[in-house]
Amino acid sequence: MTNEYDVVVIGAGTGGYVAAIRAAQLGLTVAVVEKQKSLGGTCLIWGCIPTKALLEHAHALKVVQQAKEWGVTIGDGTASVGIDMKQVHARKDKIVTGLTKGVEFLFKKNKIAWVKGTARLAGNGQVEVFEGDTQTLRARKEIIVATGSSPRSVPGITIDHQRIITSDEAIHMKAVPKSIAIMGSGAVGVEFGSIFRSFGSEVTIIELMPRLVPVEDDAVSAELAKSFRKKGITTYTGTKVTKAVVNGDGVDITAALADGSTKDIRAEYLLVATGRGPVTTGLDVEKLGVEMERGYIKVDTMYRTNVPGISAIGDVITMGTTPHPQLAHVSSAEGIVLAERIAGHEVEPINYGHVPGCTYCDPEIGSVGLTERDAVAQGYDVRVGTFPFGVLGRAKMAGETEGFVKIVAEKKYDEILGVHMIGPRATELVAEATVALRLECTVEELIKTIHAHPTMAEAVGEAAHATHGAAIHV
Repeated sequence: MTNEYDVVVIGAGTGGYVAAIRAAQLGLTVAVVEKQKSLGGTCLIWGCIPTKALLEHAHALKVVQQAKEWGVTIGDGTASVGIDMKQVHARKDKIVTGLTKGVEFLFKKNKIAWVKGTARLAGNGQVEVFEGDTQTLRARKEIIVATGSSPRSVPGITIDHQRIITSDEAIHMKAVPKSIAIMGSGAVGVEFGSIFRSFGSEVTIIELMPRLVPVEDDAVSAELAKSFRKKGITTYTGTKVTKAVVNGDGVDITAALADGSTKDIRAEYLLVATGRGPVTTGLDVEKLGVEMERGYIKVDTMYRTNVPGISAIGDVITMGTTPHPQLAHVSSAEGIVLAERIAGHEVEPINYGHVPGCTYCDPEIGSVGLTERDAVAQGYDVRVGTFPFGVLGRAKMAGETEGFVKIVAEKKYDEILGVHMIGPRATELVAEATVALRLECTVEELIKTIHAHPTMAEAVGEAAHATHGAAIHV
């Protein structure tokens, strides 16, 4: 028996479930195939939500450790402050469960069928689903592949999921490791570095590129490196891990340093945070003639593959020469655009130059648009303005004074090209910058936008003043 729907979505992550809900809102019948026990995908179950929950626990621990400075008395004042990982995980899991149940409720509300099992594309709009018995679904309008990504290693490093681990294992560690080495200083690497250092681990971060968080503005990278040094996190940049061997209760790591020398590092665990690869195994997309590139599904700006009736969104896709950001909010935005296109609405392509990036390490990083380096490389006559959080009253109240806001603009038309920030609430403050770029805002317009006092957001307004050489409070 074949069950027919207008749209069949494979994968219930932030791309797939959002596409399904939007399609259902527009009057289409929708089925979603998901093999996991819960809805929400990597972001909700293994990625964004649980890691950020751990980071909130790390922040809470930091505040409690400073209780005396805040005038807060804990017990008799003699007991040491520690972290209870059992309770941490219990609270984290409660948050995750609540959100996955919320997605289930939205499926029921929007009359979306959740078909549990593993999917395979069978041609002619059909999807075969395997879990015990095999059933066949048919999409009258479109199949959406939204299978996401999974952690990947690098040649020569074997992940055993015991001592050499990925982020999937790191979020479930029952005890705080005495030491952990981390390969890669992208968002995953620096976030877990912050978590484990706050919990008391000795942390070493090893980055192949010349600086930490290499996709960020150079000034942000430098500020994070300075902050990590103050926190006691050891970092090696321009460094390649050439060997990692599990030896007893730890891992022996050999690294080739930037100066040509070799460094031996031993840690209880090695977290491989060198990126994620597409999940397409078993889908049989190649057998249907779907064009692929390095394992990713090739799509156009409206997420169509070269095979009619099959589209794809999220971490599993590539759009050509421009790197596709593997971000939950990007997948969701793509899901909405695709659902509206399938429903016959007029839609426009996403401007990937206006996608905000958020890294929830300590201090936080938020960025959108061109870095200063990229703006210069693209031929803009650039001017920049920077304002430090440390002089703000709100930052002093919160005891979080690290970092700055940096605006990159071009001189001729005064247009804001990029905004880069590192410091308190940066992952929230970047929203204002994203709107500014979306509306092609000038620095002058941002200067004339009144920012409430006392707030962290004042740093954005002051950075605009600084871009015109007229910061008020420095």
